[in-house]
Amino acid sequence: MEPYSLRFKSSVEKDLRRLPAKSRSRCLERIAELRLTPRPVGVRPVVGGERTYRLRVGVHRVIYQVDDVAQVVSVVYVRHRKDAYR
Repeated sequence: MEPYSLRFKSSVEKDLRRLPAKSRSRCLERIAELRLTPRPVGVRPVVGGERTYRLRVGVHRVIYQVDDVAQVVSVVYVRHRKDAYR
């Protein structure tokens, strides 16, 4: 199985810069793992979002979409859990 490619919305870079260094590296590691397993154990679909999922990374949430036909994982944003669903 070919790994999925990763795409980032332009605002994700800004989201990641706001995180503490340790949290940033953990988020990037988990995002990289999505290439091989786009729906790992513990991932949940976002209510109201088609093909949109939530990945927990400590107190942060990575919101992303999966396109199985094109084999692309698109990271939409990375936020603290209190702000992730607003």
